[in-house]
Amino acid sequence: MQLNASRIKVLQAQDDVVSSMKEAASKELLNVSQDHHLYKKLLKDLIVQSLLRLKEPSVLLRFRKADQDLVEDVLDSAKEEYAEKANVYPPEIVLDNQVYLPPAPTHHNAHGSFCCGGIVMASRDGKIVCENTLDARLDVVFRKKLPQVLCPVISQLVFFFY
Repeated sequence: MQLNASRIKVLQAQDDVVSSMKEAASKELLNVSQDHHLYKKLLKDLIVQSLLRLKEPSVLLRFRKADQDLVEDVLDSAKEEYAEKANVYPPEIVLDNQVYLPPAPTHHNAHGSFCCGGIVMASRDGKIVCENTLDARLDVVFRKKLPQVLCPVISQLVFFFY
C-alpha cells in the first residue's frame, strides 16, 4: 500500500512539474508577439511553412484580429517565397475576415479560449487544416519532449521517495 501511495505521489509530482513548465512557457509565448518586427517575420515563416505542408493552389488563412495588418504586410512576400521554394505559381490566399483566432489571454479572459499568435491555414474545402499557432506548436514540443523532460524528474523523485 505504501509502495502504491509513493507511486501516486511520484506521478502527481511529475504532473505538477510538467504543468508548471508548460504554463511558464505559455506565458513566455505572449512576449513573442510584442516585438512586431520579429513577430512579422515569424508570421511570414509560419505562412510559408503551412503552404509547403498543404501544397494547395488556393487556401484560407485565419489569424488573430490584432495581427491582421502584420499578416497583410507579409502576405505577398510569403506567397513569392513559397512559389520559389516549391517551384509553383504563387497560390491564392483568402484571408478569413469573418472568423478570427481568439485574442491573446488577458485578465478578463484568462480562463476562456485564447491564442498567443500564429495562423491556421486550410484548403478551400476545409478538409485539410494546418494549425500553426504558437500554442499548437508548444503542445507539439511538449508531447515530443515529454519523455526527455520527465526522465531526470522521475529519477530525482524516485530517489527522494525511496
